[in-house]
Amino acid sequence: MHDIVAPSPDHACLFKVASTQHGYFTTGQARTCGFGTDLLTHHARAGRFLRVYRDVYRLRDYPSSPLEQVVAAWLALGRETTVVSHESALALHDLSDIIPDAVHLTVPGERRYLPPLPGVRLHTSTRPLAGGEVVEREGIRVTAPARTIIDVAELGAGPEQVEMAIHQAARRGLVLPDQLRAATCGRSQRVRALVESALNHIPV
Repeated sequence: MHDIVAPSPDHACLFKVASTQHGYFTTGQARTCGFGTDLLTHHARAGRFLRVYRDVYRLRDYPSSPLEQVVAAWLALGRETTVVSHESALALHDLSDIIPDAVHLTVPGERRYLPPLPGVRLHTSTRPLAGGEVVEREGIRVTAPARTIIDVAELGAGPEQVEMAIHQAARRGLVLPDQLRAATCGRSQRVRALVESALNHIPV
């Protein structure tokens, strides 16, 4: 079902939407601001809008952001059902000096066959993320600190990186020890041991 197209193009409306997403917007969002497919194509050909992915555009003159790739990929896979996760979420929470090798995104298990996107590493969740496992950062849906740390540990991050993330999160009041222990439920023995070791060595 398509979004209803507004009666006339509203550039202020589109800018308002895009400004909450680092200059990016989807075809559906553009439609609600009066930009149908033909008008989007016209502005893209004129260079005013930059087509980044299918159904994802960027305002050409919007200031650049270090989060551009993350936002574009997140919108391309569906902002309502996709969350930034793993190393990309760790970077968004500023809990590590890891430089992600790709944009890490998590989607529900039933969406695991989505077409691949360049520079994107897709993860699937076998169960819906609980309310407390998703937060918003910089206008983006992202896994909460505790979930992020556990996901990164399970993916194979080194003990020193896991410990750094836990110590920084604890120092900034982003997680409590019991939250992290609870988040390891159902995870591997290696992950549980990594978390427990890091918690036992939190600087006083």
